[in-house]
Amino acid sequence: MAKYSEKNFKTDNSMRINNIDDFIGTDEEVLLRMKPKKAPFIWSRILNMLPFALIWLIFDGVFIGLIASNVDDMPIGLIIFLVFFFLLHLLPFWIWLKNVLTASAQHKNIEYAFTNKRIIIRSGLIIDMDNISYADIVSVNLKVGIIDRWCKVGDIYITTKSRTFVLWDIENPYAVVNQLQKITSDIKADIYFPNALRPEENKGFQTKYTGMDDKKSDK
Repeated sequence: MAKYSEKNFKTDNSMRINNIDDFIGTDEEVLLRMKPKKAPFIWSRILNMLPFALIWLIFDGVFIGLIASNVDDMPIGLIIFLVFFFLLHLLPFWIWLKNVLTASAQHKNIEYAFTNKRIIIRSGLIIDMDNISYADIVSVNLKVGIIDRWCKVGDIYITTKSRTFVLWDIENPYAVVNQLQKITSDIKADIYFPNALRPEENKGFQTKYTGMDDKKSDK
């Protein structure tokens, strides 16, 4: 048996993989590569949570205005408490604002690649790399909202055995879903039924169920 030690697992900590090209193996072939369409991606971040965030801000703003009009009569300790309270209470607004301000940076970092071995998703303000094995894919679904229809994009949901991944704001979504389903089906077939194990003739393929006719013929 071969001997292994810590040296076999040492890596260069100074090198960070930030690009999909650096993540692809030498024996891997890229079949499809794409990014979200920028305009609908940015607008979806602006409009998502916007009504809720504005209502929350107006609601807190009314109370902040009432408190500010009587601030001279309040002890300093109460004022400090109220400042921290409303900073925390406005959390939904801060979350929405953060999503809006970072939308462009998020879009810059997102990229999707489909290879002959897996799906690679690059995303996050601090770069994350997710791998999806074709064998783990349970379903591929498409969701198209109102803004998506205007911009001719759609969100592709890839459900695996453990979690769901979303490919945001993809152009020509119907064609991409069909292509992705075909790639997934073909590669899963190669995994489970290699060419060497496939019979020249499969009598079970395209068989027809005749229902009651079969029962009648048996009598």
